[in-house]
Amino acid sequence: MFDLRPQTLCALTAALTLAGCAMTPTLQRPPLPVAAAFPASAVSTASSASSASAASATQAPELLWQDFFADARLKRLITLALAHNRDLRVAALNIEQTRAQYQIRRADQFPGINAVISGSRLPTTSGGITSAVNAGLAVTAYELDFFGRVSSLQEVALGQYLATQEGALAARISLIAAVANSYFSLLADQELLALTQQTLASREASQKLSQLRFDNGVVSEIDLRQAESLTQAARVAYSQLQRQRALNENALTLLVGRSVADELPGAGATPRLQSVLLAEVPAGLPSDLLVSRPDIRQAEQLLVASNANIGAARAAFFPRIALTVGVGSASKQLSGLFEAGSFGWTLAPQLLLPIFDAGRNQAGLESAQAGQGIALAQYEKAIQTAFREVADALAARSTFAEQLAAQTAQATAESKRLKLADLRYQNGITSYLDLLDAQRASFASQQAVVQTRLSELQSQVTLYKALGGGWKEAAKP
Repeated sequence: MFDLRPQTLCALTAALTLAGCAMTPTLQRPPLPVAAAFPASAVSTASSASSASAASATQAPELLWQDFFADARLKRLITLALAHNRDLRVAALNIEQTRAQYQIRRADQFPGINAVISGSRLPTTSGGITSAVNAGLAVTAYELDFFGRVSSLQEVALGQYLATQEGALAARISLIAAVANSYFSLLADQELLALTQQTLASREASQKLSQLRFDNGVVSEIDLRQAESLTQAARVAYSQLQRQRALNENALTLLVGRSVADELPGAGATPRLQSVLLAEVPAGLPSDLLVSRPDIRQAEQLLVASNANIGAARAAFFPRIALTVGVGSASKQLSGLFEAGSFGWTLAPQLLLPIFDAGRNQAGLESAQAGQGIALAQYEKAIQTAFREVADALAARSTFAEQLAAQTAQATAESKRLKLADLRYQNGITSYLDLLDAQRASFASQQAVVQTRLSELQSQVTLYKALGGGWKEAAKP
C-alpha cells in the first residue's frame, strides 16, 4: 500500500523536481580557441611613441562613441542613424518579439483559469430530451512539470531573448562604424575632388600654353596632343570622383535613414582628413572580448538555449502529467443554474507515458544534441573571428602611421620635382615628356596621401568596433 502522507508527497515532488533539473546537461564554457595574446606582429613597436598614453586610455567598451569621435557633424549623423536606421529598428522589434515569446513560455508554468459556460440537449432512450447547463471556472490540461520539460523550454526562450538583445547591440556597433567610415569616405571624396579640380585647372592652362607654342611653331604637335591627353585624363578623374561621391552619399543616406544633404560640408568647404582626430584605445587581451563583444555574448546565449533544448528533449521520454479541473454550477435548466445544491467540481488527471513513437523522441534528442554542437562551434567561431578582426586592426594601426609619413614625404618630393621639371622645360633643358611624367606622378602621390589617411582612419574605427566599443550610451542629463 502506498504511503500518501503529506511528508511523503513533498519528498516525492522534490525528488521529481531535482530529476527535472538533471535533464539539462551542465554547460561549461569551453577554453578559448585562440592564443592567449594577440600576435606580436599586430602589436608593433611602430606605435611605441603613443604606448604610454594607450596604456592609460579608456578600454573600448567603456569609451562612449561620443568621446571616440570628435567631429561634430559625424556625431550628429550617428545620432540620426541611431534614431532612424531601419535595420536597427528591426533589431529592436526582434527584441520585443522574442521577449513576448519568452513570456509565453513562462506562462506555461502557471495554470490558465478560464470561465466556461456550456449547454447540451441530448435524446434519451425513452424518446425524450434531457438538458444540461454548466457554468464555472476551469483549468484545462495544465502540465505538472515534474521532469523539467516546461522549465527547459522556458530556458530556451530566455536564451533566445537574451541573444536577440546582444544581437541588437552588435547591430548598433556595426551601424556606428559604418556611418563613420562612410562619412570619412565622403570627406576623402571631397578632398580628392578639390585636388582634381586644381589639377584640371593647371592642365588646362598648360594646354593653352602648348597650343600657343604650337601655333607659333615652338613645339611639335606631339607635345600639344600629350598636353591635351593629360587634360582629358584629369576630366575623367573628376567625373569619376563626382560619381563616387554621389554613390557614397547615397550609401550614407541609407545608413542614416533620412536625407543627409544638410548635414554634410558645403560644396565650397574642403575639410581635410588630416584634421580628423580619434581617441586612442588599448587592445587588452583576447579574453576581454568575451565580455566586450555583443556578438560573442549572443553566440554564448544561443549555446545556453541549445543546451536547455537537450533537457526538454530528454524530458520527452518520461511521463507527462496533466490536470483538468472544473469548479461551478450544473443544472438541467438555465433558471436553476445558481440555485442551492447546484454546485459541483471535476478533477481529471491524465498520465501520458510514451511507449512506442517510432523513434520520434530519440530523433528529437539527437537533433537537440546536434544543435548544441552547432551552437558550440558557432560560439568558438565567433571568438576566432573576433580575434582575427582585432589582430588585423592592430596590424593596420601599427603600419599606417609609417606608411602615411612616407606617402606624405613622397608627395612633397614629387611636388618639388614637378616645379623643377617645369622650370627646366621652360628653359628648354628637358622635353615636354619629362614634364608630363612629373605632373602625373605628383597628382598620383597626392591622391595616395588622401587614400592612405582614409584607410588609417577607417582602420582605427574598425579597431574600436572589433574591441566592442560603441554599444554603451551616454547618460542622459
